[in-house]
Amino acid sequence: MEFQKCLDQSAPVPYSVVRETLRTELGGDQALNEKFEFIDPIPLASASIAQVHVARLRGTGEEVVIKVLKPGVTETLKADLGFIYLASRLLETLAPDLARTSLGDIVADIRTSILKEVDFSKEQANLEEFRAFLAKAELTAVATCPRVYPEVSTKKVLTMERLRGVSLIDLDGIRAYTDDPEGTLIAALNTWSLSVVLCPSFHADVHSGNLLVLEDGRVGFIDFGIVGRLSPETWKAVTELGEGLVGGDYRVMAQGLIRMGATAAAVDVGKLAGDLQALFERLRTLDPQVVVVADVESQTAAASLQVDEEQVTRLLLEIVDVASSNGLKLPRQFGLLIKQSLYFDRYTRILAPTLDPLRDARVNFPRTVEEAEVVASGAGGGGRMGARRRGREEDLGVVIDVTPKK
Repeated sequence: MEFQKCLDQSAPVPYSVVRETLRTELGGDQALNEKFEFIDPIPLASASIAQVHVARLRGTGEEVVIKVLKPGVTETLKADLGFIYLASRLLETLAPDLARTSLGDIVADIRTSILKEVDFSKEQANLEEFRAFLAKAELTAVATCPRVYPEVSTKKVLTMERLRGVSLIDLDGIRAYTDDPEGTLIAALNTWSLSVVLCPSFHADVHSGNLLVLEDGRVGFIDFGIVGRLSPETWKAVTELGEGLVGGDYRVMAQGLIRMGATAAAVDVGKLAGDLQALFERLRTLDPQVVVVADVESQTAAASLQVDEEQVTRLLLEIVDVASSNGLKLPRQFGLLIKQSLYFDRYTRILAPTLDPLRDARVNFPRTVEEAEVVASGAGGGGRMGARRRGREEDLGVVIDVTPKK
């Protein structure tokens, strides 16, 4: 969690350094001048891995953003993450109890994921996959992600369409673009859940900075550096987990986790069910934070709600801990999936506190590719995706939800 903070927040490097990377990657000053009419020397955003600059393409005048890898990042990360991995394996040797938590495997997965983030050609491929999914599912009227300009993109430079909008938790900002924040949330949730089933990969970092409500009312998904990929077996186990949650049957939830996880010995289903019940009953009591921002000059104030990302991470770790304390090793992709679901739960509390995603007919959680294709075909060329559901509650396929029931 603390390591991710270091990746997300960092002072910008001088524009002269960025310009040198652009020259090297895109063919020199003349090539830059031919391709870009303007590049803003002041970064729009900066993180440890990269920083982003607004630019305008020559000829078309299109406004774009350029994501530029910071110098030396790849080498530093390889060295530091390699050391952390070796340390984790040593700790497992010195403290055998840590082996059941899969500490070394978790660190190895983090290392692989982060190193993929410093190769922007992989993010480009992720973006193109998601755009193809949106087009095939006829969802482009409700959601989008940035178009990539491959002619001015490399492994260290990613040039993308600039999407203008506000964060999914900016209540005042959202109301300027739509009179239906709840419908916008449902569109985001439906799009994401369909992508889990129909897209080769799903967005695995849907924190509020990566989900925008655009000026035209659509949902914008940005930053595809981290994605997940689910096997059919894992997805089937996840839907079983969700079905147990719908009915408040923690034993069914426990069986779903057991089906999904690797275990070297028999697992006590009753104990695992009891641990899950205690955890989820506590989750229902958590609330988002209210933040008030005052403008002294205009003598106005605006209230918004925040999703505590540290809290989401802690909740995920507690779920993993419950599983590991019962002898289960869960696949990393499950952790990614649950974390995104926890984010959407927070957003539901903010934008639609009375919405019950598990029972609202507008919300879709398809269990299979066939169900997802039916839902997508019912979108009517990109509408709000009216649900195609069976009448029986036990037939609802879900990811996971911890929304308090009214």
